Amino acid sequence: MSKPHDGKNIHFVDPPHPNWKPGDKLSHQLGSDNYIGLKPEELGGDLYPALISAVCPRPIGFVCCLNSKGQRNLSPYSYFNVMNHDPALCVLGANRSAQREGGGMKDFEQYVRETGEFTVNMISDWFVEAANFTCGAFDAGVDEMDMSGLTPMPSVRVKPPRVKESAVQLECKVKHIYDTTNSKGVTTGAIIIAEILLLHIHEAVAGRSPHGKTIVDIDKYEPIARLGGLFYCRVKEVFELPRPNEEQISERQQEYYEQTGESAKHAVDPPQEGDAK
Repeated sequence: MSKPHDGKNIHFVDPPHPNWKPGDKLSHQLGSDNYIGLKPEELGGDLYPALISAVCPRPIGFVCCLNSKGQRNLSPYSYFNVMNHDPALCVLGANRSAQREGGGMKDFEQYVRETGEFTVNMISDWFVEAANFTCGAFDAGVDEMDMSGLTPMPSVRVKPPRVKESAVQLECKVKHIYDTTNSKGVTTGAIIIAEILLLHIHEAVAGRSPHGKTIVDIDKYEPIARLGGLFYCRVKEVFELPRPNEEQISERQQEYYEQTGESAKHAVDPPQEGDAK
């Protein structure tokens, strides 16, 4: 399989192990098999640095919402991802803090509980500093959109505005809010599940898949992801890994059955375009 041509911002490379065959062992090369075990119920909030540096890179949900009075809030969340496409769903995690008034809720959680709507504005390289500035501890009621110099633009199906500088935007309506409780019975946050009512893709970053479906061009999109600490990352190198074909699956399964003495028991779900298990 030939690599795509390099883009303006993206370098296409070979996968890490281009000669790997099904069944070949790949070890971690870390020098030992010793692991440090961390118990969340014992560490509580002190688990945060380890967790966010371990689960990475993470997409950033740059969320804009309004309260019942029309006050606006804009802030980035890296406890965020999409969870389905039909219906289209996204999920955000909102932590609470004893240092905050109003039960420790962040403005985002308070506002979406009141109005049930928000937009997610994906962050690209060209405005990451302005987006990061919105996570400051501003006074209640201060408009982070104005503070950061970012530009509001009207949404179509929800009241909260979108961020004009963002090339990909989601208009969302809350479906479920689940409080999260720690081992001591203290409510420490909420998981917010929302339906994506409208997905906006700027025409300059839109592309087509090999099957003719609308996609986002990663080279033009220049997305930013979150790491641990104060670190972020760009997408600069990418490689393709094709899904196993029927011949490869059949050969490997036959080897497995011969080695274990088992027989075929389960049908394999057909893959969807872009699916990754």
